[in-house]
Amino acid sequence: MSRAQQIEERFKARNPVLSRGEPKVVTPGLPHQNNLQQIGYKLLSMLTFKGRRAEEVARVLVSACLWKDSVEGRSNGYNVSPQTVRNYVEEQGNEVVEKLLESMRRISMEMLKGVKEVDVSIDWTTKTWYGKPVNGLGSSAKGSSWNYATATTKYQGMVLLLAFVPQVNGMTKDEIVKFLVEQIAGMGFKVRLVTLDAGFYTVEVLRFISQFKYVMGVPVGDVKIYEEFDGEYATNSKRRKKEEQVNFRLLVYGKEIVKKKRKTVVYFARATNLNLTKREVLKLYNKVRGPIETSYRNIKAFLPFTSSTKFVFRELIFVLAMVFYSLYTVFKDVMRREEFRLLLILCFLDDLSDLKDFIFTLEKTLNNKIDLFLRR
Repeated sequence: MSRAQQIEERFKARNPVLSRGEPKVVTPGLPHQNNLQQIGYKLLSMLTFKGRRAEEVARVLVSACLWKDSVEGRSNGYNVSPQTVRNYVEEQGNEVVEKLLESMRRISMEMLKGVKEVDVSIDWTTKTWYGKPVNGLGSSAKGSSWNYATATTKYQGMVLLLAFVPQVNGMTKDEIVKFLVEQIAGMGFKVRLVTLDAGFYTVEVLRFISQFKYVMGVPVGDVKIYEEFDGEYATNSKRRKKEEQVNFRLLVYGKEIVKKKRKTVVYFARATNLNLTKREVLKLYNKVRGPIETSYRNIKAFLPFTSSTKFVFRELIFVLAMVFYSLYTVFKDVMRREEFRLLLILCFLDDLSDLKDFIFTLEKTLNNKIDLFLRR
């Protein structure tokens, strides 16, 4: 049986209407949506712009995400100028972002129905901007990148988004963590375990997360222990008095890597308050934190391009990409991401002519790669 046939059989099992030859596809576990086509219209309704060209602007943004194209490029297909799209987003974007985040949380809450406690992974991702630096961005590149922090949890094989915050200048690491945890608490969940990578290592963050079970990455250069270690450790921040430092259990372990054809041992460190064996702590950290990296890759797979340097524009398209990712998680066990994308493209009749071009381009790219391979 081919993969396409396997997918069809699995869909039939979960969506009985397919076996009767009806066009509707029931979306498993998603509230108020009865078929795949309705998801497309639901996406448009999430973009709550107001005005005469509101629907066209919404279609441009959704289309740009589906095709992973530039917002400016997609606008031409909907008879709306790029400047009109920019005006709508810059004037109404903040309100729309809140509505999108509300929809994203609602999807996760529906999938976690009945769950009271969650294991949370917190991290941030960076989207580099290669043009003129933008004021107000909280990045080490001084305005040349956009940083977004999220909190996720893994449940029944799905990595669900729970909280989000863009990083702006002046926002500290502990403020980011507190803001994300507050959002999770606002959804009605209790944080059982929190994992963070070494980028969040500060006295303030450690003090805050000590109220939970936690495992946190630690820069080895800060603790300066380059050997296997499992014991008590105290922070030594020069900006803090002795009584303001934080004590924690420090785990240091080495990993052998090959560098320039020579084997060398690289050391990694973790801070925790868990009373588990070293091996169990490290395994738990990888289990809880690892999926957040996958979630960022999938979010960026729906992230369109734009020439706009406005903060609200960049934030909106990232949040919209997160909504696409949240919807994709519902179908993750029955189809791949690109299959989900193409099925949604089919929901927008305006894009059918583009689909023909897309298939032609795909075929051309494949032929070129085959030709290059044969020349080797």
